Amino acid sequence: MNIILLSGGSGKRLWPLSNDIRSKQFIKIFKKEDGDYESMVQRIYRQIRGVDRDAAVTIATSKTQASSIHNQLGEDVGICVEPCRRDTFPAIALAAAYLHDVKKVSGQESVIVCPVDPYVENDYFKALKELSEIVRTDSVNLALLGMEPTYPSEKYGYVIPENQEKVSRVVTFKEKPNAGTAKEYIRQGALWNGGVFAFRLKYMLEKAHELIDFKNYEDLYTKYDTLDKISFDYAVGEKEKNTKVMRFRGQWKDLGTWNTLTEAMEDPYVGNAILNEKCENVHVVNELNVPVLCMGLKDVVISASPEGILVSDKEQSSYIKPFVDKISQQIMFAEKSWGSFRVLDVEDESLTIKVTLNPGHKMNYHSHQLRDEVWTVVSGRGRTIVDGMEEVVAPGDVVKMPAGCKHTIIADTELKVIEVQTGREISVQDKQKFPWP
Repeated sequence: MNIILLSGGSGKRLWPLSNDIRSKQFIKIFKKEDGDYESMVQRIYRQIRGVDRDAAVTIATSKTQASSIHNQLGEDVGICVEPCRRDTFPAIALAAAYLHDVKKVSGQESVIVCPVDPYVENDYFKALKELSEIVRTDSVNLALLGMEPTYPSEKYGYVIPENQEKVSRVVTFKEKPNAGTAKEYIRQGALWNGGVFAFRLKYMLEKAHELIDFKNYEDLYTKYDTLDKISFDYAVGEKEKNTKVMRFRGQWKDLGTWNTLTEAMEDPYVGNAILNEKCENVHVVNELNVPVLCMGLKDVVISASPEGILVSDKEQSSYIKPFVDKISQQIMFAEKSWGSFRVLDVEDESLTIKVTLNPGHKMNYHSHQLRDEVWTVVSGRGRTIVDGMEEVVAPGDVVKMPAGCKHTIIADTELKVIEVQTGREISVQDKQKFPWP
């Protein structure tokens, strides 16, 4: 299978664990057989490999998420990076050009597009293989996976099929309705539009060239910021007449809110939490190094992270976004391709960070013009390169880097470092990268 996983959004409905860098698909709350926890993107990637070990997976995502993807899935996963956000049609067009021009996938190959964050089981991926086969063997241009609705939802668009067969032609698409209209759609046999579809690569490239003036992948990437924001459903799906939909009756959940997310948690809490016997339907996700004690609560979700603390009735948690939109603050935690960092203290002219580098990884060789930095090694062993000079570092070592100094750090084992930045203007934009020394 050729699969494009769409990984976008800031996931503000799952604040404080999600932010503009760390979207909901990177939150580790799903318990594995070995007792460790994995994220949505790790779970779906593992499931794909379990069903089709040879599947070619490409993740279409923004620049801000690329590091988190490499951190959680490794360096070998295929990533098509959007220079900026332009909605699903430009993202899919860019990914299609990437597959054809960079990965050299034949135009006759079938490609499946699906979100990176549904909560599904293995039957979902078997259905994807069937969907791919429909496009490969049929004369159809688009094949959709329609989710059998379990209630008249106002959150999803609907697909109305021609009949009740497992695979049938699509009569029409419907936008997200109110509850009453949704009931009528379901009475007509409508299915939820879960954003899962397949096509031949050649078809998608032709559609992309019809709507966008570009030569190849590199040209499209260069002019990406000039493209109109438009969804795939509006640009292609709703206009395409030669479309079929396949019914899917298996488990499929969109875990977009705390209420739905906690339904998929095996344990009532992740992290350091205590719930007394009077608690009912209470879930806690705690990323702080302090305990959370819950007593006599009912239908409540509690989430604590360096970004903030949420205490909410589960039903009300669905309405969090307007309040989070008003919150503006320093990103306090992020995963990078080399490890992660957590902000410990913020002052007007200083920033203190705890940096964790994974074994065998390193930062970019870089400099800052407006700030000095000091590294204090807490644990592990590694090497620093400062203006071309390499030194071995171990716990207790201190490395000073004045403004303008080129520097990097390499982890031979897991390496934990306290980084103190000082200067009148501390900004993520103040960074210049250099070739590896």
